[in-house]
Amino acid sequence: MNTKIDNIEVIQGDLTSMNLDIIVNAANHTLLGGGGIDGVIHYKAGPELLEECKKLNGCEIGSAKMTNAYNLLCKKIIHACGPMYYGNRDEAPIKLKECYKKCIELAEQYRIENKLGKISIGFPCISTGIYGYPKDEACKIAIDTIRECVNKNIDVKFVCYEELDYKLYINYLNGISKSVFEL
Repeated sequence: MNTKIDNIEVIQGDLTSMNLDIIVNAANHTLLGGGGIDGVIHYKAGPELLEECKKLNGCEIGSAKMTNAYNLLCKKIIHACGPMYYGNRDEAPIKLKECYKKCIELAEQYRIENKLGKISIGFPCISTGIYGYPKDEACKIAIDTIRECVNKNIDVKFVCYEELDYKLYINYLNGISKSVFEL
């Protein structure tokens, strides 16, 4: 099975150790750090990241904001505020899709401002941790949205920490739709 189709690739690993232009943080609305990948990014980037995030005054659900990356290998971090799933099932898919679109918009702006021909961006699985979004549904929204809005100037890498996420993303990228219960 392919792990890369066109300019979308699925990787199993640690997003914070990837040498990419931009990584996406699955952040909470305060942007001040938290659990999961958000906490790891803040820890590895260093205290300067928290200081910059304090100046951003949070982020709306379904949107994103960009900061410097400080001690990480990447150049920039896009902090994406995905939706909580429970109690919000009607609006959650819309907000998750908006979140991915905003990340691509910010990546494109960064590419243009810095006159880079092509850039790379790495995404974690947004909203699937403590925010409770079903992994298979979130995977479909992520890949479908990226396919809709990304252009040839951006290489997208979905960096899955857990093996189950990796299998879901690989299968869906290859046109195989399986639920988490079938893997």
